[in-house]
Amino acid sequence: MWLFNSIFGRLFEFIFFPFINMSPWIGMIFISFLTALLMLFIFRFTSNQQGIRQVKKKIIAHLLELRLFKDSLSITLKAQGNILRYNLKYIGYSAKPMLVLIIPIFLILVQLNLWFGYQDLAPGQKAILKVKMEEGHDLFDINIAIEPSSALNIETSPLRIEEEREINWRFLVKEKGVHDITFIINGQRFTKKIAAAQNPLSKISQSRVQRNFIDELFNPGEAPLPGDIPLKTIEVTYPPQRMNLLGWHIHWLIVYFALSIIFGFSFKGIFKVEI
Repeated sequence: MWLFNSIFGRLFEFIFFPFINMSPWIGMIFISFLTALLMLFIFRFTSNQQGIRQVKKKIIAHLLELRLFKDSLSITLKAQGNILRYNLKYIGYSAKPMLVLIIPIFLILVQLNLWFGYQDLAPGQKAILKVKMEEGHDLFDINIAIEPSSALNIETSPLRIEEEREINWRFLVKEKGVHDITFIINGQRFTKKIAAAQNPLSKISQSRVQRNFIDELFNPGEAPLPGDIPLKTIEVTYPPQRMNLLGWHIHWLIVYFALSIIFGFSFKGIFKVEI
């Protein structure tokens, strides 16, 4: 799974590279445009375009029938029944491309969450570092330590929360950059990346997870943890990021789907796709 995540992640790094020093809106607009093209391509070659075209014409015809014969109850009821029937047929024609789109769109969303989901930390800002243990291990028997770093200052001793199976530290960011914080557990060393004051558009991995298909699928930003240590996840509590639109702070997912739909409908005529 990590090989796939690594290759797919590199693709998005390549896509966003020209925009890393620009407003996140530029990168969002560009990826939404590419998504719209992908959606149009898949929709065109996996749907019954002729059938969709005919069904839409039938729906319009029966809508006109409703308007022209609005004084006739029998004709009105029949037209409404036909509209419902052809709408169901239209949904049937659209189901196949929508099912095909689910997989690529999901994979895109997971990657985009790395770029638009979180704000990086700033020098002088504090955050929480969480280590979640696997079941079957006693938190108080685990010998775990964090190696000192010139870029980060660990301000607290480890706080063990037995109910959550977590060990937490509060740390202070001292320097800009992407820093590796090193853990030592039962003599083994491993790291977690922490992003501080990067470019306006930055890739931020909140969690590093144990080797597991589902966990790796949802957290593709870093290589999985070694399989022989009792840790399930290492997480940094980055603040959530919102897209700023004239003072409105909007979740990136809403912006992404809205722009993709707008681009899709704007270019469907150029690519001769019936939606």
